[in-house]
Order: sequence, then structure tokens, then C-alpha cells
Amino acid sequence: MSRGRGGAGPTTQATLALDRAGVPYTRHTYQHDPAADGFGLEAARLLGLPPERVFKTLLVDTGGGLAVGIVPVDGRLDLKAIAGALGAKSATMAAPAAAERSTGYVVGGISPVGQKRALPTVLDRSAEQFPTIFVSGGRRGFDVELAPLDLVRVTGAVTAPIGRP
Repeated sequence: MSRGRGGAGPTTQATLALDRAGVPYTRHTYQHDPAADGFGLEAARLLGLPPERVFKTLLVDTGGGLAVGIVPVDGRLDLKAIAGALGAKSATMAAPAAAERSTGYVVGGISPVGQKRALPTVLDRSAEQFPTIFVSGGRRGFDVELAPLDLVRVTGAVTAPIGRP
């Protein structure tokens, strides 16, 4: 994997942030279908990947602010587990408009990297079993592949078991 290389793909705030940080990643594009139900599952299917290796970026509200949870696309975010990982009493899913406003990305293309504001971030521990994982590159139809430890480093994330089947 080389920095910013691989498949062709757009330049986004996520790729710019990865380049600035010197993080090696590979670009992967696919033809997004606007009628698709699950953005992450669509990415896994069209990229020919097992869904447990493709991760979705979800925003939660802890009552004290927004935070980011990154979990496999074939699972769910455990709100109690992410609250615990963040030291919060509880967490609820953030409103889509609030997520877009905070990150600068649109739902279905929210990347954990290059958001407008750095938010507390938790990566599901299952990512550690893979040499690389796939996350949104900042647009629908565009993912980046990178090492989980690099994602942790560039986002300041912690890892915890926050995903559920």
C-alpha cells in the first residue's frame, strides 16, 4: 500500500488529511446507486469484500457533545458500549443534519478522517484482526483502505468492543 495510491479516486478532506499525516492508504471507488439502502453494505458488495472488513462511521450524541463510532457495516453500534468507552452516561444516535454539519460530509459518505472538527472517536476492536480495513473516503462511492493502527493514529481514536452483530 502506498500513500494516496491504488485505484483512482477523488481528492477529499479525508485524503488530504491522510496525505498530510503521511498515512499510507489505497483509494477504492465504486458506482454508488442512489436507491441503495445500506451505504456500507453496498460498498462491501461492490468492492467484493467481506462486510466485517468494511467499517461505517456513525455519530452519537453523549449529551456533552458529539462523538464518532466506527463499526463493521454488517453490525450495529452498541450505544451503551460506546458511552462507556467515552466515559459518558449514555449515548444516542446523532441527528443526520447534526452529523453532516459537524463533519462536513454527507450521510453515506461520512469519513472518520478529515472531519471539520476533531471529535472523540472509538474504533470497534474487531478492526484489529485485519491488516487493513476500509472506511469512507469522504464521498458516497469512495472508500479508503488503511491499517487500523493508522486510522487510530490519524483520528486519535481508542479501540473498544462497541459493535454488535
